[in-house]
Amino acid sequence: MENNERRVPEVVIKRLPRYYRYLGELLKQDIQRISSNSLSKLMNVTASQIRQDLNYFGGFGQQGYGYNVRSLIDEIGNILGLNDGDTTIIIGAGNLGRALANHNSFANRGFKLVGIFDNDESIIGAKICGITVMSDLEIEGFIRDNSVDVAILTVPNSAAQDMAKRVVDGGIRGILNFSYSELDVPPNVPVENVHLSDYLMTLAYRIKSERDTEE
Repeated sequence: MENNERRVPEVVIKRLPRYYRYLGELLKQDIQRISSNSLSKLMNVTASQIRQDLNYFGGFGQQGYGYNVRSLIDEIGNILGLNDGDTTIIIGAGNLGRALANHNSFANRGFKLVGIFDNDESIIGAKICGITVMSDLEIEGFIRDNSVDVAILTVPNSAAQDMAKRVVDGGIRGILNFSYSELDVPPNVPVENVHLSDYLMTLAYRIKSERDTEE
């Protein structure tokens, strides 16, 4: 179904991957149908929130029947663009870059990893997950020649902005940024920042808060 004309709030968009993940687990259990009430108990959100979120995209349930799990996960996949086969490159073949390359999320979520780049001569030419690491000097040309959609940056903070400019100049459509630099890119190039230490500090705060309430 197509989006209606209402602007979809960012918080709703960020919940869609969670719906997708839970529905995928239901399919693994061969559960073909689920009500919003049952889904809400699994996800620890209200049934009305689920219905409200999905109504931004036209709604998918039937009263008295609930949701067809396969149909709903396919629709959410379409909304998220997971069926578009976005091509992806990783820039930075250190420990984090290698771990990401070997993670099964790419294929499972419709992304196709097509290139890995680094500036370390000792790494260039090595194979990671069957892909030969290339010199970062080849990035712009590779993006243009292969119509690459997504660049994942696992480079040092000092190199992140320059690399972001280079991939944008090459024609990249979106960036997943694992550095701690806030990237300055054109508004038509979305950036998702993954700051692992921020999550750890947030977790530390929540643990501390729980300890304080116990005292």
